[in-house]
Amino acid sequence: MSHKVTTPGKSGEPLDAQSLAQHLAFGPLAFQAALLLRDHGVLELGRRRGDEGFVADDACAASKLSRYAVQVLLDAGTSSGLFTLADDRYRLTTVGLYVLKDRMTRANMDFVQDVCYLGAYRLGDALREGRPAGLEVFGGWPTIYEGLKDLPEGVRRSWFAFDHFYSDGVFPQLVPMVLERRPRRILDCGGNTGKWAVQLLGADPELRVTILDHPGQLANARDNVAARGLADRLDTRPFDFLVQDAPLPGGHDVVWMSQFLDCFSEDEIVSILSRARAAMDDDARLFILETYWDRQSHPTAAYVLAMTSLYFAAMANGNSRMYHSRDLAACIAAAGLELERDIDGIGMSHTLMICRRARR
Repeated sequence: MSHKVTTPGKSGEPLDAQSLAQHLAFGPLAFQAALLLRDHGVLELGRRRGDEGFVADDACAASKLSRYAVQVLLDAGTSSGLFTLADDRYRLTTVGLYVLKDRMTRANMDFVQDVCYLGAYRLGDALREGRPAGLEVFGGWPTIYEGLKDLPEGVRRSWFAFDHFYSDGVFPQLVPMVLERRPRRILDCGGNTGKWAVQLLGADPELRVTILDHPGQLANARDNVAARGLADRLDTRPFDFLVQDAPLPGGHDVVWMSQFLDCFSEDEIVSILSRARAAMDDDARLFILETYWDRQSHPTAAYVLAMTSLYFAAMANGNSRMYHSRDLAACIAAAGLELERDIDGIGMSHTLMICRRARR
């Protein structure tokens, strides 16, 4: 019996099940070859040459690599669908162009290489032990969030580039939605580098924002907000959301959680949301922005989210993942909140859930 599956291979043609299995078996090596072809300028050479193509000696000159190095990389790249080969000339495919130029592909590849690759070997330990065992390649923190400020600079850069790629583009669309009811105080849970706070404070000169996060993140946020002349309306507070008896500060019209709850287990999410409910009055609203794998319009997006869950397991905290929307809905209800609005199609793939205290 022949089983056909569709996968992004050479020119996107179907691969049989055995071939796809081999793509998985050698996936880590193919990934490294693609990264080297990108970073040593061979993919760019293919882009410049277009239909004319190039020969191996051209790639040696462009990459400053030996003939042997270029040949094994080109063999791997051609087998992986980055190039076609005819009459000793290599031509870049659409797949190769995506690896070279597509912003999402670059953010994902750099994130996997710099943040995940070394620690992924410990994924099995992480899943058996319920802790981010792979994080030990960088340090002994209990989660990656405590260690962000101390990660090697290249690792930090790729982590933030990945995080910001999936959040920054949606902020302009969200600002008017969050400010629709004219809130005066907004609590930003896990405010990261302060980019969201900058968007809000710049849009409403009467607004105050409070960011809760780890101390290292708060220092970055304060610097970024101050650089835009908005620091007089920013408050920051060091906060560990894993301390289950630590109350969230009250007195805010909006509680904001963007790509935040996926960093916690379901029990931890219920604890955080319960404390958010306790900090809210009946007129306050909780905004939850997430990417749910069941709400994606394209299977590739669901695949990216499933792979991101493995990062959470191996590197981030050992117990969280990218959730199905019904899982978050159950956590919302368990925390004594009710879903007022549920909006898909934010940006590329986000869902915005707006919650209020449940009516008793």
